[in-house]
Amino acid sequence: MSTPDLSEISESALEESLRALELGKTAQVSDETVQALLTAGVRLYARKVDQEGRDFMPVRDLGKMSATDVAVTVTALLRVSDLNLFDLAMWTNRSPQGE
Repeated sequence: MSTPDLSEISESALEESLRALELGKTAQVSDETVQALLTAGVRLYARKVDQEGRDFMPVRDLGKMSATDVAVTVTALLRVSDLNLFDLAMWTNRSPQGE
C-alpha cells in the first residue's frame, strides 16, 4: 500500500477550506475535520522546529489570516494544553535546540 502524498492532500485541504471561508460555508465543514487539520499541522510544525531544528513561518500566507484568527486559535490551544501566558513566555525565551 502506498503512502498518500501529503503535499497534494494539504493543497486540496487548503483550497477547499479557503473556498468554504470565502463562500461563508464553514458550517458545512465538521468540527472534527477542523480538529484533525489543526492537530496535524500543530504537531508537524512543532516536530520540525523543535526536533529537526527547522526555522520557517508556520503559515504560508499571512494575508489569509487575521489577528483575531490567531488570537482565537492560540487562546484555545493554550487552554486545551493547560498552559498560561507565563508558561508561554518561558517557552518563547528558551534557546533553540542545540544552542
